[in-house]
Amino acid sequence: MKKRIYYHDTDCGGVVYYSNYLKYMEEARTEYFAQRGLSIKELSGEGTMFVIARVEIDYKFPAFYGDTLDIETVFVKVHRVKIEVEHTVKNQNNKVICQSKTLMVCVDKNIEPKAIPDDVMKRLGNTPR
Repeated sequence: MKKRIYYHDTDCGGVVYYSNYLKYMEEARTEYFAQRGLSIKELSGEGTMFVIARVEIDYKFPAFYGDTLDIETVFVKVHRVKIEVEHTVKNQNNKVICQSKTLMVCVDKNIEPKAIPDDVMKRLGNTPR
């Protein structure tokens, strides 16, 4: 997913504020689902939601106002209830800005863990582990 950096994404020095990367990665995961014909909004309405249980981010290099970032999203392992995701964020010069590991958990409307529906698993192209 491509992301242009605007002034509101940065601090007073023109550097992307560190917590904004969490938003960019959330957008990239949503796009990952959409590219596979899955709507996070529709899944939520059906009682299938995904919450973030853990995030690790290694910041390597700053991104700046005016940069264009490429956020690569890989679903590394899809388990029956959780998904392990890795993101790599690079700038327009292919320089790695940051890398992350995220653990998503499938939950129901009461925020209780639940199995990822089989049709969702199929669209993600994985079998449960």
